[in-house]
Amino acid sequence: MMTYRNSLPTFTLLAVLMTLFSGCASINLETHVAETPEQALSIAADENDPQRAQRYLLRVASDYQEKGNHLAARKILRHDLLKSAQGQPQEQRRLLAMASTIELEDHDWAKELAATSETEDFLNYPSDLLARAAHLQAQTQSLAGKPLDATMTLILLGQTDSSTSPQKLHDKIWNQLKSVSATKLQSSTSNAIGFENQGWLELASTLSNADGNLDAQGRLIRQWQNNWPGHPAAQTLPKELALMADISSSRPENIVLALPLNGPLASAGKAIRDGFIAAYYNDSSANRSKTDIRVVDTANQSFRDLYNKLSTSKADLIVGPLEKSGLAELSDMNTLPVPVLGLNYLPSDSKAPNGLYQYGLSAEDEARQIAQQLAEHNITRILALIPNGEWGDRVAAALTTKLQETGVTALQVQRFFPEDNLRAITADVLGVTASRQRAIDVERTIGLNVEFEPRPRQDAEAIVMVAAPTIARQFKPLFAFYFAGNLPVYAPSITYEGVPNPSRDRDLNDVIFTDIPWVLAEDNPLRSNAEQYLSGTKGQLGRLFAMGADAWQLSKRLPLLQQVKDAAINGHTGTLTMDPSGSIHREQLWAKFINGTPEVLETKTPDALVSDE
Repeated sequence: MMTYRNSLPTFTLLAVLMTLFSGCASINLETHVAETPEQALSIAADENDPQRAQRYLLRVASDYQEKGNHLAARKILRHDLLKSAQGQPQEQRRLLAMASTIELEDHDWAKELAATSETEDFLNYPSDLLARAAHLQAQTQSLAGKPLDATMTLILLGQTDSSTSPQKLHDKIWNQLKSVSATKLQSSTSNAIGFENQGWLELASTLSNADGNLDAQGRLIRQWQNNWPGHPAAQTLPKELALMADISSSRPENIVLALPLNGPLASAGKAIRDGFIAAYYNDSSANRSKTDIRVVDTANQSFRDLYNKLSTSKADLIVGPLEKSGLAELSDMNTLPVPVLGLNYLPSDSKAPNGLYQYGLSAEDEARQIAQQLAEHNITRILALIPNGEWGDRVAAALTTKLQETGVTALQVQRFFPEDNLRAITADVLGVTASRQRAIDVERTIGLNVEFEPRPRQDAEAIVMVAAPTIARQFKPLFAFYFAGNLPVYAPSITYEGVPNPSRDRDLNDVIFTDIPWVLAEDNPLRSNAEQYLSGTKGQLGRLFAMGADAWQLSKRLPLLQQVKDAAINGHTGTLTMDPSGSIHREQLWAKFINGTPEVLETKTPDALVSDE
């Protein structure tokens, strides 16, 4: 009896120790919920059966994806423990990996996956996963910079899965083909195998070589349909191409150009008018026998009353007004019976009625583009100089909002009036004034004079300078005077007068600024022709002339921009896109002052094919 009682604790201790040392052996890998990816990987590493460990990791990764935690899923899916997976686990890993790659927009991982991918890979999945696998494979290939491979994947899906919607599939195929270069399309077309592949590539290659003329594009689309009547895309055109073909034959014929031709805005109104008419006559696709352009003066009258009169006429489209107040008179209407392409923007708190499109040389667009450029240059902390006033308020709001979105911190936004002491303003924004004050405080504290050299703040990485040329030419040297000449300076188009003036603009050397292609692009046939016969094609009036020219291009393509996601026009005032509310936004070029002369940092050609690039 005594021996039995003494050995009982020993047996209990042994049982406990066996449980502790058995570790993972007691974990049910079929149901275990890992708290972290590291824990899951540790448990899997201790498992003797590799296939059982792989099944466990794939289940955990899938659970993380369902919870939206793709970072945790990626840590598991990219681990060496899953690289040896074969058969069904390998296919499951690939499917999960593609899903997380896309969600995380991980280009490097996408390239790794695409490098080992074949067009037919998605066919290895069962029928209920076939379409999902194909779309994930195509998206991964696209993310890896291989839109042509993505195209081939989607074409094969259409051939093997009859349940896929032809319209949606063809839209996706066309979106991929638009990203393929003309050279690549041409070589691929000549080497294409298969009826459907050949047809798609010929369609894309034909349109990539078009001259940007909307009528010509429509004719090429219809001609392709006639040449390939049995092709799936000929029977169900991608939405964008169907719209282009339709718009090319149904553009507005009776256009009213409503602009101020008298009063303080007369010069601006006339410049826009001249640009619109010049672009019309320069457009070989314009049907002179059908198109009627009527010019009316909006000065000194209610635009609402004028619109009511025009809406009862045979007008198909009204371009104007330029006055913000005139545009605001339409804001209380729900729907405009005659569409209006306003040449200004409503206040941000106003809702645009249906049928109102808004376009202009928006300073807010430039501010947002500057913020985006800063982020792309990996600049995270900036100082800003912005004028006081309503215009400056809008610029400051747009800039700071976009900076927040892109993760850039505005350390200080210094507002100023042109008549201010610019030296003091510069000292304030650079922190020199505060540095001086600290030295004064030290002297007062210790009762002695100290040697002191004011220094600018050291945490700023760049300066955003929103200033007219005469002010900017003073600010830039002051940055160097206060030992901040090494900071890159970014500016909007207001900083450049629009005409090269090396002797005066030498003070702006190294300033990086954004401006429209009309001002910066070297080769522009319309500008060259206009300069021979018209005044007001340079400087600020030249920018308005370009705005009028783009208004003509927009008048033909408003439905296209509105209905086709990511559609754009490479115009004279930038790359033009439309948001859901009907507002046109512009992306301009970038240039840098070198020896007092702007040198373009990137180039886009006006009047290019409507695309999503």
